Amino acid sequence: MALHELLRIVQTVVPVLVSMIAVRWVFFKILRIAKEKEIVDNPEARKLQKEPVPVLGGMAVLFGVLCGLLVGCCLMGTDGTTVFKHQDIWQIMGSLLPILLGMGIMAYIGVVDDIIGVKASHRIVIEALTILGIIYGSGACTDNLHGLWGIYQISWTIAVPLTVFGGVAIINAINMVDGVNGLSSGLCIIYCGAFGVAFVRSSDWVNAILAFSMVGALLPFFIHNLYGKNSRMFIGDAGTMVMGILMTWFVITVLRTDTFIGWNKYKQVMCLVAMCLSIMSVPLADMARVTVMRVVHGKSPFAPDKTHLHHALIAAGMSHSFTTLVEILLDMLVIGIFVMGFKLKLSITNQLYLVCIAGAALIWGAYAFLNYHTTRKTRTYERLKSFSVQAQLKNKNWWNRFQTWLDSPAK
Repeated sequence: MALHELLRIVQTVVPVLVSMIAVRWVFFKILRIAKEKEIVDNPEARKLQKEPVPVLGGMAVLFGVLCGLLVGCCLMGTDGTTVFKHQDIWQIMGSLLPILLGMGIMAYIGVVDDIIGVKASHRIVIEALTILGIIYGSGACTDNLHGLWGIYQISWTIAVPLTVFGGVAIINAINMVDGVNGLSSGLCIIYCGAFGVAFVRSSDWVNAILAFSMVGALLPFFIHNLYGKNSRMFIGDAGTMVMGILMTWFVITVLRTDTFIGWNKYKQVMCLVAMCLSIMSVPLADMARVTVMRVVHGKSPFAPDKTHLHHALIAAGMSHSFTTLVEILLDMLVIGIFVMGFKLKLSITNQLYLVCIAGAALIWGAYAFLNYHTTRKTRTYERLKSFSVQAQLKNKNWWNRFQTWLDSPAK
C-alpha cells in the first residue's frame, strides 16, 4: 500500500474514532441534564414508549460530528497531501461552512421543538429558509440531472425551488421514521456510510470525512438508544433535523452542476438521482405512502398518526430492535438493487425506474402485508408474534451484564 493511500485511510478512520469517543464521553452528561431538567418525551396515544424518555440525544451526536470533522480537517490538505497545513484548513472549513451553520440552526430549532414545541408550519418555513441559506451560501443546488431523461443543467429558477422542496421532504421524512428505538439513527448510519463510500470513490475527501464523522457519532448513540436500559435517550427533533439537513447537503453535492470532478467518470453510466433515492428509500417511500393516504382520507399531510411502516411492524408483535433491523435491511436491499442495475449496465433512466419500483414494492408491500395479517389476526401474525417473544434477550445473563456495562457512564 502506497504511503498516500495509507494517509488517506488515516484521514477517514481517525475522525470516526474521535466522533465515537466524543459522543461516549458527552452522552451521560447530556443525559443527566435532560433528566434533571425533565427534558423528556412523554407517552401519549400515538407514541410507543410507556414512560418518559430523555430527548436531547441529537446534541450529543452534533458534538461528536464537530469533534470528528475538526480533527479530520486538521489531517487534510486541499492539495491532496496529508500534512498539518494551517493555511489549507480554513479553505477546507470554508467549503463546509454553509452546511455546518445549517446543522447548527436545525439543532437549535430542534431543541426548542423538543422542549416547548414548534408549530409544523413554522418549522417548515425555518427549514426552507435554512436550505435557501445553504444554497446561496455555497453557490450550489440540485441544478443538474446529469443526463437523466436527456436533462443536464437546470435553470436556477426551477432548481432552487426543487432543492428547497426536496430538502424539506428529506428532513421531514427522517423525522417521521423517528418513532422506534434506533430507527432514525440506524438508517442514517447506513445513509452516511453509503454516501461516504460514494464520496471516497469520487475522491471527494472533505465530504467523505463529514459523512464518516456522522457515522462515528451515531454509532454509540444508536447502541444506547436501542439496547440501553437506564441510558436510553431519544435523538429528538434536534437530531433528526440535523441528520435531514446533512442528507440534503449530500444530495446537493452529488446533483450540483459543478459537482466534484471525481463524479465525471460515473455521469454517463450511473444515475446519480437513483443513487440518492436508493440510499434514502425507506423514509422517502414511507412518507410518500403516508402523505397520500392522509390526503385521500381528508386529513392534513402533517397530522400525526400510527400508519407508518414501523407502526405496522410493532402492531404485528415485533420488538423495537427487530423493527429497526427490518427497515435497515429493506433500505440496504434497495441500495443493493440499485448497485445491481448499475453493474448490469442498465441505462440511467432504467436505473431510476428500477429503484422506484423496488422501493415501492418493498416498503409499500411490507406495510400492506403486515396490515393485512395484523387486522385479520392470521396464522402468519401469530407466528410473527411468537417469533418476537422467543427472540427476546431480557432474561439472558450475558445480556443483562452487557446492559449494566452500557449504562455505566464513561470515566
